Amino acid sequence: MTLARADLAQVTAYTSAPLAGITLDLRDNVNLWGTAPAAMAALRDLRAEELLAYPPVDAAPLTAAVAARLGVRVDEVVAGNGSDDLIDACFRAVAAPGDRVAHMEPSFSMVPRFARLNGLEPVGVPLRADGAADIDGLLATGARVIYLCSPNNPTGTITPESAIRRCIAEAPGVVLLDEAYAEFAGLRDWRADAPGMEKVLVVRTFSKAWGLAGLRVGVGVGGRALVDAVVRARGPYAVNAVALRAATTALVQDEAWMTRTTAEAVASRTRLDALVRGRRGVRAWDSRANFAFWQVEGDAEAYAARFAESGIAVRAFRALPGIGDALRIGVAPWERLAAIEAPIAACWP
Repeated sequence: MTLARADLAQVTAYTSAPLAGITLDLRDNVNLWGTAPAAMAALRDLRAEELLAYPPVDAAPLTAAVAARLGVRVDEVVAGNGSDDLIDACFRAVAAPGDRVAHMEPSFSMVPRFARLNGLEPVGVPLRADGAADIDGLLATGARVIYLCSPNNPTGTITPESAIRRCIAEAPGVVLLDEAYAEFAGLRDWRADAPGMEKVLVVRTFSKAWGLAGLRVGVGVGGRALVDAVVRARGPYAVNAVALRAATTALVQDEAWMTRTTAEAVASRTRLDALVRGRRGVRAWDSRANFAFWQVEGDAEAYAARFAESGIAVRAFRALPGIGDALRIGVAPWERLAAIEAPIAACWP
């Protein structure tokens, strides 16, 4: 007897292989400056009684703090178990089985997985040569949902504000704007405008700039009808009590720390890219996230293995559409990242 549904064969599991002998793991783009300090203090003060009951079903302390910061209504904000939880729920909330989800390609790898798991058809549209989304190509799909990620993962490239605005204006359905790396880019914050646009959901995460990846917290902002649909499509108690306390505290008290560490991350990325500029066989893309993205000639996995020999884990990508092989390298404080110079010299002398 076959237990899994037949179309599940199209979906690959998300995996992250453990690596032996690694002293610096740069694969996941987390904040290697640490965890937001006030949030960490709040976790140390957590009382056992706070874990005896379910958390607020609507993550009210966090959604209220986000709403107050942006000047939007509380019912225009939704929280989830990471921003990917909200992406999944949004697909389920607004698209019927058989509908299309158009997405940049390459982009966040969970998007086509979530589409297929919800009975939807993912349609990848290659990036423009400059790494921006091809808005004409995305609109031409007629998709019920258009997914935009800016800065994009894994390239770190941005889509100009004018292009995003046109996509929103002309999209036949919902536009899901993923701003997971927005704190590193200094771009327009679309969240305050999203409720008035009605068909836009903007999602952000506490996993990157805020140093809370282990707690899995994401927040979405959009029109009330759209947010209500996402809430109904998402399971209850999506943000647990520990994560809720930490994320709310971080948002209210740790902004100065977040701003400082994101600036240092950008500086480290700039220095990292400078190490390969002018070397043959590698091209640094114009990343605006907390990672470098290097297009390489040859086998990316072989290059990643060379880095691993020096105790450094980087993410290898094979045969990306329109790009080929590439490495994505998260950033860290430079005193830790400086060790990367040796494998760079070995790979591209």
